[in-house]
Amino acid sequence: MRVLVVEDERHLADAIARGLRRHGLAVDVAYDGSVGHEMAFVTRYDVVVLDRDLPGMHGDQLCAALVGSGALTRVLMLTASGSVAERVEGLRLGADDYLPKPFAFDELVARVQALGRRATPVTPPVLRAGDLELDPAKRSVTRGGVLVDLTNKEFGVLEELLRARGGVVSTEELLERVWDANTDPFTTIVRVTMRTLRMKIGQPALIETLVGAGYRIPSAAQDGVA
Repeated sequence: MRVLVVEDERHLADAIARGLRRHGLAVDVAYDGSVGHEMAFVTRYDVVVLDRDLPGMHGDQLCAALVGSGALTRVLMLTASGSVAERVEGLRLGADDYLPKPFAFDELVARVQALGRRATPVTPPVLRAGDLELDPAKRSVTRGGVLVDLTNKEFGVLEELLRARGGVVSTEELLERVWDANTDPFTTIVRVTMRTLRMKIGQPALIETLVGAGYRIPSAAQDGVA
């Protein structure tokens, strides 16, 4: 899941980003509304965590622009005001959720994850390929009933491949969906992660490489819903 945090309080923005990354999310940060607007319309984000009172471009304007674009991106609006009137106004602007400051970080994470699930086409609650099962909610992977210990990036790559339902996922798409803007686009990190992921999930092999195109788990290997 790819998240953009647009917050002008740098310490808070960086703390939110660090916390979300610990939960396996790819997170970018913008410290003003104008930069946030540019980033949101260059990269497809599942969720934008958006402060309302921003320099450059007000959070209300950025929210309206995202909603007006028809993008699937979900907006979680933050504000220092917790009044009912402020919450109602934020939702009227098109925000999908609203969280007043200060907030409990666990609640922020839960809300971001819930919105992220709504930002993508409906998929089964548990993703399967043969005897391999991935549960996004529990962030667990098993094969043949045995727990597979994956890093956050390995988990993210596997989830993207399973969500593609047999489609090919390019290296560029994996970099965009699983990593963040600080990742060198010419790095070999996807290839390295794919190699360790294949080793961990074992045999028979599930992930195919299509030279010049990307990677896929053939739809024939996937069983459908849990």
